[in-house]
Amino acid sequence: MSTPITSSRAEPVDDSVIFTQNLRHSYDKKRFALDGVSFSVRRGEVFGLLGKNGAGKSTLIKAMTTLIAPTSGTLRVLGMDPARDGTRIRSRIGVVQQGESFDFTTVEGNLDVYGMLWGVPRAERRRRREELLVRFGLTDIRKRRAFDISGGQKRRVQVAKEFMHDMDVLFLDEPTVGLDIFMRRTLLDSVRAEVRRGLTVVFTTHNLEEADYLCDRVAVIDSGKILVLDTVENLKRLYSGKKTIDLTIGNGHATDFFTALTRALGPSVTVTVSGASAVILTDDPKRALSTIAALAQSSNAQLEWLAVRKNTLEDVFLRSVAGAGGVDGTP
Repeated sequence: MSTPITSSRAEPVDDSVIFTQNLRHSYDKKRFALDGVSFSVRRGEVFGLLGKNGAGKSTLIKAMTTLIAPTSGTLRVLGMDPARDGTRIRSRIGVVQQGESFDFTTVEGNLDVYGMLWGVPRAERRRRREELLVRFGLTDIRKRRAFDISGGQKRRVQVAKEFMHDMDVLFLDEPTVGLDIFMRRTLLDSVRAEVRRGLTVVFTTHNLEEADYLCDRVAVIDSGKILVLDTVENLKRLYSGKKTIDLTIGNGHATDFFTALTRALGPSVTVTVSGASAVILTDDPKRALSTIAALAQSSNAQLEWLAVRKNTLEDVFLRSVAGAGGVDGTP
């Protein structure tokens, strides 16, 4: 089993399409939005960036897509330096961010306009447009103006239009926001199909189930630093000998209860608290449950929810951020 990368160094590999070394960026010269970020992305993989709001994900995407120049460190995209080769890089990447579609035209017009901007010939543009309208479930609204469609439908248009042109790397910044379950899976499967053809994807999301489904490797980022980086399977395997307990306390006793529980369980058990609920990671669930029951009885706390389950990628994320002091209520 490999150990997740947590150091400030990364080594370039022959097939890397993105390489960063000790990357830093500050907007105000006081605080670093990126603080020593190092990693590489291999050709043909889906690389996930996981983190809370304000963790540094969007700043990192902006740097990799040439929208901002990092304060210091090394950044290479497709072997090029964004500071010198921004135009060449932009011609070989696709970016889906939290923006709007072309509201002045129809859904199919959005695809046509975007294809024209990329210089796609008319016949090929028409072929791709028809394929994408079907793939993303847009045929029924193809003649409607983008201004008049729902937020979720606009999101589908935003993602679909990126596939109107050829690219080497696709950056997806929370692409499934506003999509229903069916269309989320359709979008992710479409991305998977393109990856099998050689596309490289950098994918940011708050939905850890999506990251588990789509990503080959994930990096957990918090306060501008990468806390852990490894394959999804290796990250989950790290905690395979442990169990997760989900616990919710009622009748207003949660704060005192979790303080006492954290002390009673000791430093070997991770307790991540959010309001009246907690996620407990332990290799001895029987002892933890016994401690919870005894403490609930002695403190007159009401157990509204108590469940033991296997670990997920979400537990890896919570433990990583908690270990860095990023979640209130952790030891």
